[in-house]
This record gives sequence, C-alpha cells and structure tokens, in this order.
Amino acid sequence: MIANYHTHTYRCGHAVGEDRQYVETAIERGLKVLGFSEHVPMPFPDGHESRFRVPRRLLEDYVQCVLDLRAEYKEDIDVRLGFEAEYYQDLFEAMLEELAPYPVDYLLLAQHFNDSRETIYNPHLQPSREALHQYVDMVIAGMETGRFSCVAHPDLFYYAGPDKVYQREMARLCRRAKELDVPLEINILGLRTGRNYPNDLLWPLVKAEGCRVVLGCDAHAPEDVADPDQLQAAMAYADRFGLTLEEQIELIKPF
Repeated sequence: MIANYHTHTYRCGHAVGEDRQYVETAIERGLKVLGFSEHVPMPFPDGHESRFRVPRRLLEDYVQCVLDLRAEYKEDIDVRLGFEAEYYQDLFEAMLEELAPYPVDYLLLAQHFNDSRETIYNPHLQPSREALHQYVDMVIAGMETGRFSCVAHPDLFYYAGPDKVYQREMARLCRRAKELDVPLEINILGLRTGRNYPNDLLWPLVKAEGCRVVLGCDAHAPEDVADPDQLQAAMAYADRFGLTLEEQIELIKPF
C-alpha cells in the first residue's frame, strides 16, 4: 500500500490518537499519500448533530490541522484533506456549501443511512429487500453526482434475506460503478473486526463487472494505518476473488 484515503481523527468521537501520529505512522510504513476523511458535519434543518460526525465547532480545527500537517511533512508524504459523507438528496447542496470555503481534496461516499432522518443504521441486520433496494439507489445517486472519488465499504448494508436478492441489487451498484468509473473500497477495518463487510457475495460481482478496487484502512487509531498484518489479510482477500488493486486513485475535487 502506498496510499490510504480512509482515515479518521479523534474529532468524530469514536477514533483515538493525535493527527500527527497518523501521519508519522504512515511515513514509517512507506505510504506516499495519506488522506484524512473525517465524517462530514451535516446541515440538518433542526440544527442537531449526529453523534459520529465532526461537530461544527471542530470543523475549522480539523481542516487547519490537516493543512498544517500537509505543510510540515510535505517532503515525506502527501497529506490530503477529505470527508466521508452520505448522499442525502435533500441536504447535499447545503452540505457542499458548508464545505466550499475549505480546500477539500475529495469526498468518500459512505451510505450509513438511506435518508437524512437517519433512523435505520445500514450495518444493522435487516430483512427488508426494499431497504436494500433503496440503499443501492442512494449509492448510485451519490456516484452520479460526480462529486465522490470512491465508494467506501460499498457492502455496508447488512441484508438478512436471500442471497439472490442481495446479488441482484448489488450487481446494479457494480454495473453503475463501472459505467461511472468510480472505485469501490475493500474496507480493512471491517475485515479486521469481523463485520458484515467485506461481504463475500459482492466481490465476485465486482470482478465480473471489471470495477476498480482500492483498499481503505478506515483507520480509527494510528496503528491501523497500513498495519502490515491487516494489509496482508486484505490483499489475500482480494486475491480470493481475482481482484486487481489500485495503489492510488485520482481524487475528484467536489467543487
């Protein structure tokens, strides 16, 4: 691995360590690019803030810290400023407007919920094929905006129904990702912690469609950045399905 675009900070409330530690670990382990991708603040109309996102009061601190680290370590590594974001049609333009004052390098698409009410968490086991269909629709709609550089953990949705239903729906996602040339991420955190993703049913479809594939550490602690054992397991997982991993991707400026 020479580039990781999926990195969090303590500001989201469920990651640990200082920002500098993530950068220095990345350098020690040979990375050329480290992208910070903290959970984006969402402009909910009632003003509430999701418990897993960067609070608005820390947004400027996050941005400035990443930019300072980029300048400080520019001779050793390319530090990028990004955000992990859901696609909510009703909030999307307002979200972009909030980020527009900052020099954001990229967005990762990560559909943790199907709509901005955020009532059903997609990694929780659920039998609804309608919800699965909606999940795929939302990911496709997000990709179609042209604003996202990659789909993080595309197999996030934890479907409890028949395999053939899951495969049919996820094939739609893969076909559109191929048509739009959007990379799909094998999520190393999910693999390491035994989550419902990566899902073995998805990746043969990815291979069949010829989608682009990238590894993402989804680092929530400095030691998660390019951990050698985790990388070995992730590459072995990709090999199981005959997938070719991209070392770097071209980042799309969201505005």
